[in-house]
Order: sequence, then C-alpha cells, then structure tokens
Amino acid sequence: MSNAPVVAAVDGSEDSLRALEWARTEALRHAAGLVVAHVLPDSAQLYAARRSSLADPSQPEQYADPVGERVRDILAGAAELPAEVRYESLEGSVPEALRVSGEEARMLVMGSRGHGGFAALLLGSNSRAVASSAACPVVVVPHAARSAGADAGTGAHAGSGSGSGPSVGRVVLGLHAAETADDVVAFAFAEAAARGTTVQVVSAYAIPPAPNMVVDSPFQVIPPEGLADDGDAVPAEREMLRSQTERLEPFRERWPQVPVEQAAVPGDAAERLVTASRSAALVVVGRHHPRRSVGSLMIGSVAHAVLHHAHGPVAVVPTLSDDA
Repeated sequence: MSNAPVVAAVDGSEDSLRALEWARTEALRHAAGLVVAHVLPDSAQLYAARRSSLADPSQPEQYADPVGERVRDILAGAAELPAEVRYESLEGSVPEALRVSGEEARMLVMGSRGHGGFAALLLGSNSRAVASSAACPVVVVPHAARSAGADAGTGAHAGSGSGSGPSVGRVVLGLHAAETADDVVAFAFAEAAARGTTVQVVSAYAIPPAPNMVVDSPFQVIPPEGLADDGDAVPAEREMLRSQTERLEPFRERWPQVPVEQAAVPGDAAERLVTASRSAALVVVGRHHPRRSVGSLMIGSVAHAVLHHAHGPVAVVPTLSDDA
C-alpha cells in the first residue's frame, strides 16, 4: 500500500469539495498520488450508452461534465498538488463505482452528504454504503455545520501545504483490546506518524448499575471489585488500561516516534469518541466485529454512531489482511 493513491469522491457538492481538500492534503502527507473520482450522472451515462448503441459519429464523443471542469479549476488554484493527480469519470451506481475505484487505494475520502441528500441528514446513503463495504479505509469528512472547532485538524485550512509539519489535534483510536483488528490500530498509528501527532486510545467499559436501580429485576448491588480502589480507579478501568497497554505494545515498537495517550472511560464508546472528535484531527474506528466475515456489508454500532455524529473526519477501517 506504500504507493497506493488517495481517492477523493466528488459530486460538485460543498461537502465533496471539503473532502477533496482533505484528500489533497492527505496525499501530500503520504507522498501519494491523488485520484479524483466522479460518478457521472444518469443523464451522462444514458447519453454514452445511446451514442455507443447508435454509433452516430456526428454526436459529441463525450457528454458535458461540469463537475470535472470545476474540480480541475479548484485544483489548478491549490497551493500545492501531489506529484500525480488523475481524474476518473465513473459509470454505474455511486456506491459500486466508488467501491471499485477504491480497491487498490490507500484510502477513499468522501463528504458526509452529497447533492442527493436532504439538508437535515447527518450522513448520506452513499457515504454510509461505501463506508460499510469498501475494500479500503473510508474517511468521511463531515459538512460544515458539524465540524465546529474541528477544521484545524482536518487539514482543510492547514497552514502547511505539504502537510509535513505537526497537525493540530490528535488521532483518536476507538479500541476494543480483544476485538479491534490490527489493521485498524496500524492505520491510526500510521496517520499519527504522518502528522507528527499523538494517538489517543479510547476504550470504554460498562458501568456497574446503581444499587437502587430496578429494571424489571431485583435490586442489583455493585460488588466489591466494582468499587474504587484507594480512591483512584475502579478495577475495571485498571484492567482496561492493562489490556490496552498489552495490545498496543507491538505498535509502539513499530512507531516509536508516535506518542500514545491511553484513556479507559465508563459508559458508551461511541459517545466518548464523538466528544473527542471535536478536537481530533481524525477519529479511527473498525468497521465491524472481526468475527463476522471479511466481506460482510454490515457496519458495527460504534462505527455507525460515530459516522452520524462526529464533528471531524472519521476513518472506518475494514479488516484488510486475510489472516486478521
């Protein structure tokens, strides 16, 4: 994957143009190529099919593509471009065409909503479908209304055009020590190394029920092992941190230059990751439980919730290696 390009999916919407700028900066960070992928509208695809079937040489060879022209103009005015920039006009359904385009990509970057979504939608159907099934990591860049205070970490307005300097904000990794695939952890560390920033590892543990809480059952009392020890941390937290440390050891050895912060928090993992996204450069989550099949089209509940509510870019990383 060292020479794999960053693919930016565009449709001319403001969300997709924010994603394009994020992808341009990301490609520069990794010294990778940039592929700008645009799925042609139905009218253009029908025109191409009609012209091909009629074989009428008097008709223009290509249907006008205003999105392609606009993107080329935007990139022409960019402060710096990757060494290789390629534009692809794709045919077929949007999710399937983008899945094919991303098969050999380092990552596929897209906006949270496209032209087809209602303004009130937090996440468009195409973004959800691609994040649920692409063969590569998918980064979803939220629309402006959701990214309050997070733009500094997205690269959209970063001061360094090359992306070589430290980025504002950490890379936040949602980790289940026993279940998160190695590919997800490695992606987070690689992104932090490219930015010269910290990986903040967040794991959540269940909160014991209060002794006076009744939910169609007898009273449940917190056992002694669930109480605070020496006024510091509950054993569940200590065990979570211990599991984190053990799980992260090989990645610390591989990326010794990346500082690591560990956090074990009570409650809902998705809620904690959404909160952390306000000041994060990137939130990284696994796509689904690794015991499901690698080709599963399902997306886990944590990834689903974070995609819908995060205030900054979210990377959804599938299981990439066959033996993961």
